[in-house]
Amino acid sequence: MQNDNAREKFDSVISETLAQAVRIIAGNPTLVIPGSVILHNQRKAASVRLKHEREGLIVPPIIIASITSRCNLACTGCYMRGREDKQAGEMSPDTLASLVSQSEELGVSVIVIAGGEPLVRRDEILSIAQAHPAILFPVFTNGLLIDEALAEAMAACRNIVPVISFEGFRKDTDSRRGDGVYERLLSTCALLKSRNIFFGCSVTTTRENFSRVTNEAFIREMTRAGARVFTYVEYVPMAPGTENLVLTREQKKVLQIVLADFNRKFPALFIGFPGDEDEYGGCLAAGRGFVHVGPSGNLEPCPAAPYSDANLAEVPLREALRSRLLSRIRNEHGLLTETTGGCALRANRVWVETMIALDK
Repeated sequence: MQNDNAREKFDSVISETLAQAVRIIAGNPTLVIPGSVILHNQRKAASVRLKHEREGLIVPPIIIASITSRCNLACTGCYMRGREDKQAGEMSPDTLASLVSQSEELGVSVIVIAGGEPLVRRDEILSIAQAHPAILFPVFTNGLLIDEALAEAMAACRNIVPVISFEGFRKDTDSRRGDGVYERLLSTCALLKSRNIFFGCSVTTTRENFSRVTNEAFIREMTRAGARVFTYVEYVPMAPGTENLVLTREQKKVLQIVLADFNRKFPALFIGFPGDEDEYGGCLAAGRGFVHVGPSGNLEPCPAAPYSDANLAEVPLREALRSRLLSRIRNEHGLLTETTGGCALRANRVWVETMIALDK
């Protein structure tokens, strides 16, 4: 199998990001020790993935697992509400636990837990994180279900990193998520900060809020609140009529520059998703950098491209990663370069749907 240098580059980026996180928390032994362990395990896992690649199996360093479509909010433009399978059943607790066990065995370093609102399955998240301390579990959450008891449990499980959704300051956040949400989220941040939990915020970055969320005033507000990770997720127009919210080409270029500058200026991590796909020769989905598992267990190329030919309740992860669909997308990744749609696969979904139709 021909080696894809993008995977080696992406592995290096992950290791450097984790190393930067360890540097940020260097003065705090309760955080730096588990952080150093996770960094060490990432480097070991990269060797395991390389071994698999030499044997013809592509294992991504990151799996994004949307473990539920349920949510306690109804945010404007929610990608989960735009998925065609939103009524499908959820993975059983056994299937979810098996997914994580198989992922660790194959060399996956990071499992991003998403939803819906993933904390509706809080006990399962805590259970799998406790059972797999070598894996890092960023949990993308609206933050409203984090109470005293859950904060205490997270404080005892250092490989969980809550990432709380903000849209900017009060006006932007409340406009999309509901009146009063911004103040409630600041209270959640105070709770996590008081427990010395490493946490961050996720910002859905749109054409409309771009100037405000990339302003240093917003960064200072969030770092004062305790956030040490900032994830800027480019808006993907899953909901019809929201195409005007997608970043312009110029904003996409500026975002990469701004995040690099913030990484130098502030004691926090700044990450863009999907990031500069041109740097990696095209889209990182379908296993080049990550794959997505939908709520029902379908293994998919990307959260914004809910297409699948393998379900993890029916086949092992190792077999599902050999999916014809994923292989074809990886082999044609050069066609999936930066677009104006926030997601190259989503913008080229007719091409993906045609490949699926040809296999039927």
